[in-house]
Amino acid sequence: MAYDYEKSIRPGKLPHIWCPGCGHGIVMKGLIRAMDSCELDRDNTAVVSGIGCASRLPGYLDTCTLHTAHGRAAAFATGVKMAKPEMNVIVVGGDGDGTAIGGNHFIHACRRNIDMTYLVMNNSIYGMTGGQFSPCTPTGAKASTTVYGNPDPTFDIAKLAIGAGATFVARGTAFHATQIDKLIAEGIKHKGLAVIEILDDCPTTYGRRNKFRSVIDMMKRLKEIAVPVAAAAKMTPEQLEGKVLTGVLHKEERPEYTEQYAQVIQRAQGA
Repeated sequence: MAYDYEKSIRPGKLPHIWCPGCGHGIVMKGLIRAMDSCELDRDNTAVVSGIGCASRLPGYLDTCTLHTAHGRAAAFATGVKMAKPEMNVIVVGGDGDGTAIGGNHFIHACRRNIDMTYLVMNNSIYGMTGGQFSPCTPTGAKASTTVYGNPDPTFDIAKLAIGAGATFVARGTAFHATQIDKLIAEGIKHKGLAVIEILDDCPTTYGRRNKFRSVIDMMKRLKEIAVPVAAAAKMTPEQLEGKVLTGVLHKEERPEYTEQYAQVIQRAQGA
């Protein structure tokens, strides 16, 4: 029996605005399945985003949603969680929104270990705002602002999140669609800041400029470069060259921020 996604979609919001072949729809379906598997109360769940193609996702979901300023999703989500710690808070956005314009908010959300789940849909480009290169555009790749090839080194979002203090970090791809909901669900259940990076593709502003003949070719690339963590442990550095690890990359327990802050309030009130 086909999965019933329609029950989770806000009436009158379809069709969506994503281009044919965009991976964001795959991620949205994975998020819906994860929310269902975790039995989240939709009236007690906030999905927060900034600006960009990925950040349009909350507008389609029949839950509490907040569409905010460019790069400020983590800051607004932090405010929601601080005001109502009992809420389930999920942040969604792209690589540009989360690690360039919103990079400062991203690292401090990780540092605080606030109990939220952050989905970073990494399509290596600023898709909606003109095809500019992002911190995740591969070195040498073309964008509207790097027509002769991107000279910059790229961010490793997972390593950035781990280094900044996130206590759960995972990575998946739009090709491995059936894994996405499992990673998101594990992140939702984790007490602390969970970052799930999902590699997907922008066929319009990235694929065309970088000579991918079709969406199928872009999907094949995701399949070829992804290596599960368990398999990577048995591979040599030479075999892992050009590959990306997928699955749960990091998990630890550390005090959660809203609980720590509540203790500060109690001490202040008792003074």
